[in-house]
Formats: sequence, structure tokens, C-alpha cells
Amino acid sequence: MDLKEYLRNRQGKIEATLKDLLPAKDTYPEILHEAMGYSVFAGGKRLRPILCLAACEAVKGSLEEALPVACALEIIHTYSLIHDDLPAMDNDVLRRGKPTNHIVFGEANAILAGDALLTLAFQIIGEAGLKSAHKYETYLEIIKDISIAVGSLGMIGGQVVDILSENQEIDLATLKYIHQSKTGALIKTSLKSGALLGAGSKEQVRQLVLYGEYLGLAFQITDDLLDVLGNAEKLGKPVGSDNKNQKSTYPNLFGIEKTKELAEEAVNNAVRALQDFGSEGDVLRSLAEYLLIREN
Repeated sequence: MDLKEYLRNRQGKIEATLKDLLPAKDTYPEILHEAMGYSVFAGGKRLRPILCLAACEAVKGSLEEALPVACALEIIHTYSLIHDDLPAMDNDVLRRGKPTNHIVFGEANAILAGDALLTLAFQIIGEAGLKSAHKYETYLEIIKDISIAVGSLGMIGGQVVDILSENQEIDLATLKYIHQSKTGALIKTSLKSGALLGAGSKEQVRQLVLYGEYLGLAFQITDDLLDVLGNAEKLGKPVGSDNKNQKSTYPNLFGIEKTKELAEEAVNNAVRALQDFGSEGDVLRSLAEYLLIREN
């Protein structure tokens, strides 16, 4: 299985679908829709939608049916990046090698663009559910799961604790809560959404959710490492921002070498969670192993 070819193919499908789903940038009010498209199409790995599609394929579901929900997950992720970059949050000026949304469009428009993207994502899922009325319970469960993953018990809650923890020494339990909420929750929900859309069994869904928990942990640990060891040009954003904002990270708590060991352990656990899947799980296995060598 050629992972690079798989990623190129799925990224192409995701890009095409996103272009169909987002309002054209010349739609009134133009500045809002231009700001929305600016961040959605600024690049990125499209990890969350790819995980959704790969989970759907792992349970032998329909790729085409999963695409709208997969793209909605990417739109939600983009909203979170716009808001994370704001002066009141991380105050970053670069994202994916380009000026951040508020630098280009102003702070107010960036906030509203993020709000509009979050709202659009649920519109997309609702419309997809109406087209598959026989699966309405599946779509309702997906909406519930995503709402929890990005709300006060997930991503937003993690961001609040992250802000409260700046300039403080925190313990491992707090660091895990931040990572599991800010990053892991949406990754895990992306996999569950794909598995549900593919009509996976309860056991298959459980295993893919477990895989997602370990994958989210591995992703965040390697993200912490890249902030210390990464190349700003390859990352598309400044390195050292965690230290600048005096945030606790895995390297700060454990040192570089121990953090690398923890990343490898999380990846191994993710792969182990897929032990009951045959070749249909190879993409997910390769994606987990790729985290250990990624440069952005």
C-alpha cells in the first residue's frame, strides 16, 4: 500500500468536495466568504477528513457517502485554527506558511469567519443526513458526538484549561486533559464518524475509537516535539511558540528522548488496536507510523 498515493488521492477528493460545499468568495458579504475560503484552502494535511474516510473504508463503507461529513470535520478544524491564532489566544501571525486570518482580514472578520465555518459544518452534516433519511439515527449520533468533541467538554474546554495553564507548572494529568480535549477529541470523533457511516459493527467502532485515542495522543506528542525540533519553513509556522507562551509540553515535562519514547509507545498502541482488521486497516496503521517521522 502506497501511503503517499493514497493521501494524494483522498486529499484531491476532499479539496474538490470542499470547493463545492463552501460559498463562493464573491458571495455577499464578500469579505466574510473570502475569509472563510482563505483559511480552508490555505493548505494542510487534511488529517481529520482522511481519518474519517479511512475508517469508513476499513469497515467496507462507501467513500462517497462519508465525504460530506469528512469535509465538515475539516471545516470545524479550520474554525478552531482561526480562533486559536487570534491575539486573545495564541496571537500567531503565520499559519501553514501564510499570514493568519486576522492579520489579513482583521480580528472581527476572523472571529466571524470562524463562527460561520462552525455553523456551516453542521449545515453540511444535516443536509447529508436528509439525503440519507434511512440513516437518520447515524447522522444524529454523529452530530451529537461532534458537538461534544468541540464543545465545553472537548476542544473548547481544553483550550480554556490551556490558557489557564500558561505561565504555570502543570502535572501530567492536566497536560493529558488539554491534549485529549484540544486535539484528541476531534481526531477520535473523525474515526467514529467514518465507522458509523460505513455501518461498522459495535466492536469495529470500539476498536477504531480506541485507535483514535492513541493516535490523538501520538499526534500531540509529536506536535510538541516539532515545536522544539522542527523546521519553521516545513511547518509553515514559527517554532518555539510553546516556550514563548510558557506552555507545559511533553518535552518540558519529560525531556526530548523520553518524549520520543512516549510517542512511539502511543503509535504502537494505536496499531495494536487494529489487530482484528486485515488489510483494510493498513492505511490507518501506516498513518499512525507516519507520525513518528513527520516533519509538519
